[in-house]
Amino acid sequence: MTWKNIIPWLCVLAVAVSCQARREPPTPAEPGTTRSQPTAQESFESPEKTGQVPSSEETRSVAPRPSETAETLPSSQTAPPAGSAKPSPGGSQAYWPRFHGPRGDNLSDDKGLLAEWPQEGPPLAWKTEGIGQGYAGVTIADGRIFTAGNIDKDAVVTALDMEGRILWQKSNGPAWTKNYPGARGTPTIDGDRVYHLGASGDLTCYRVDDGTVVWHTNIMERYEAPLPEWGLAESVLVRGKYLYCTPGGPKTCIVCLDKMTGETVWQSDSANGDTTGYASIQWADFEGIPILLTMTAKALVGVHAETGRLLFRHPHETAYDVNAFMPLYADGEVFVSTGYGSGSELVRLKREGENVTAEQVWVNKDLDNHHGGVILVNGFLYGSSYNGRWCCIDWKTGETRYMDRGIGKGSLTYADGMLYMYSERRTVGLVKATPEKYELVSQFRLPSEERAESWAHPVVCGGRLYLRHGNILFAYDVRNQP
Repeated sequence: MTWKNIIPWLCVLAVAVSCQARREPPTPAEPGTTRSQPTAQESFESPEKTGQVPSSEETRSVAPRPSETAETLPSSQTAPPAGSAKPSPGGSQAYWPRFHGPRGDNLSDDKGLLAEWPQEGPPLAWKTEGIGQGYAGVTIADGRIFTAGNIDKDAVVTALDMEGRILWQKSNGPAWTKNYPGARGTPTIDGDRVYHLGASGDLTCYRVDDGTVVWHTNIMERYEAPLPEWGLAESVLVRGKYLYCTPGGPKTCIVCLDKMTGETVWQSDSANGDTTGYASIQWADFEGIPILLTMTAKALVGVHAETGRLLFRHPHETAYDVNAFMPLYADGEVFVSTGYGSGSELVRLKREGENVTAEQVWVNKDLDNHHGGVILVNGFLYGSSYNGRWCCIDWKTGETRYMDRGIGKGSLTYADGMLYMYSERRTVGLVKATPEKYELVSQFRLPSEERAESWAHPVVCGGRLYLRHGNILFAYDVRNQP
C-alpha cells in the first residue's frame, strides 16, 4: 500500500473510523470495575443476505456476565434530554438513542456535572472489555447501551446493561478487515428494536431485549451501489415509521425503508452518480419541508423526507472523496466541514415553491474537520482541524475566534457549559465552551493498552462520560456530588 492510499483513511469517521499514529506509553489502570471478554467466545452466524428474517437459532448470544468483586456506582434515573431534572448515573431513562444524540446536534442536556476533574480524571464507574475492535460510539436507551466491533471474522453488535455487563452479542455480516479493520457505524435504538449498518452494507434490525434478528438486508447489493474504499461509516436515522440511509451510487442517493419490515418505501434519484460519503443523515424542517441532509463523496445533498425527491446537490469536494461529516442545521442554514484543507462552509437554503436551493454564505479554511465532528454552542462552532488545532468559528460570519493545539487532534461532545474533548491518542480534556480562548480546565490519559487510535466520539449521558477505545468501553462518573 502506498502512502497516498494510507493517508486518506484518516477521514472516514462520521461516526467512527481508523488510522495509524505514534503511541505513547499506557498509564496505570484506574480504579473501578473491569469486565473482560468471555474466555470461551461463542461463534456468530451472519444473517442470510436475503432480507428475510432468520430464525432465532441463526444468531447466538454471549451469556450475561456476573459482576466482578469490585463495586460499581449505584444506579438511579436521569431525565431524558428534553427534561430538566439533574442526571445521575446508570438510570434506565438515560437517553442517547443514535449517533450524536436524539437531536443529532451532539449536545447533552445533562446538568450538575463536575466543573473540573482530579489529576487522574473523574471516578471510573466501570470498564468493559470484549466489545470487539472498532470505532463505533455508544447509544443508550431504556437501561441498555449498544455499540459494535469486530470479533474474529464477524462484525458484532453488543448490548450492555448500565453497569457494563454484556447482555448479548450478535453478528451483522463480515468484519471489516481491509483498510484499517474495525466497525464504524453506531447502532440506532428505536423502541424495542435496534438497527445497525455494517461497513460492508449489512443492515440488520434486532430485538432490543435478546438480539433476535427481525430483518436483514445488504443495502449496497440491493441498490447496486459501489462500496467506498474504507467501508461504510453511516449510523442510520430512524424517525417515525421509517429508516433512512445512504447507499449512494448510480441508482440512488438516499433510501427510505419501512423500519418494521425493511421494505423499500422510496429511493431518491442518484446525486450525479456520487458514491456515498462517510457521513450520517441530519434531519431538517425548513419552511414546512422535511429535508434529509447528508454528504456524498463530492457534495452536500438534500432530499425530501416524504417523497424522496432530490432537492439539491451542493458541491463540496475534498481529497480522496472523503466527506466524513454529519451536517449541522440551524435556522435555514447548513454547516459542513471536511479535512485535507477543504475547510468549512456555511450554506443558506432558499425555498422557491416546492423546490429548495442552496447557496454558499462563507468559507473558512482554518477548520477542516477530519472526522471528529463539530458542535454548535450559543452561535459558535467548535472542532478540531485536520492538522490538530482546536478551532472556534463564529456561525454567522465564519470568523475564526481562536486556534489552539490543546490536547491534540480528536473528537468532542458538549454538556453543562463544557466541551469534552477526546484526542486520537487517548488524552481527554475538559474545556470551557467560550469563544474568548481555548481554556483547558482538566485533562487525563485514558488507561488503555489498545493499539488503535481513539476515534470513537465521546458521549455524556446520565451523569456518565463514555469513552470507547478499541475493544474496551470506559464509563466515568462526571456528576458534581457534594
